[in-house]
Amino acid sequence: MSGYRFERLRVLVVDDNPHMRKLVITILQAFGVVHIFEACDGDKAWSAVREANPDVVILDWMMAGLNGLEVAQLIRTSPQTPNPFVPVIMLTGYTTVDKVRAARDAGINEFLAKPVSVKAVMSRLAAVIEQPRPYVRTKSYFGPCRRRRGQDEYKGPERRVLAAEPSTVGAAAN
Repeated sequence: MSGYRFERLRVLVVDDNPHMRKLVITILQAFGVVHIFEACDGDKAWSAVREANPDVVILDWMMAGLNGLEVAQLIRTSPQTPNPFVPVIMLTGYTTVDKVRAARDAGINEFLAKPVSVKAVMSRLAAVIEQPRPYVRTKSYFGPCRRRRGQDEYKGPERRVLAAEPSTVGAAAN
């Protein structure tokens, strides 16, 4: 991973704890990230997303104003978002299975548990760069594909293929 050159990467770090923000910023600077924006709450995060148009957002969950899930949902679905495809890494101390699922369902790309380590930050940053997941749009969700496991592990009906077939047939007939 030492071959990365992060000097052009634009990262927004959002956390209401100034010490945690400073820690994450220091880690990013050690990786060579130069363009770092920060926000101390959800409302300022949403403003920073629209103004700075970051390449990656590292986002805390519990904050004053908008919480991290609400910010993620705005990033994914608001007509005011400059980039609904921006990778979002949720950085939080709330790590129960229900919380991880809620973050996934809000359109989070990666999940990072506090306390954070240099290795963990690098691993999530590398994941959103090296293994970007395709984005999916349904009636109730827009964000990275929530399937993490190989396709051969899923034994249920393939709804995506079934949903796509009628429109494909109709398009060919026209």
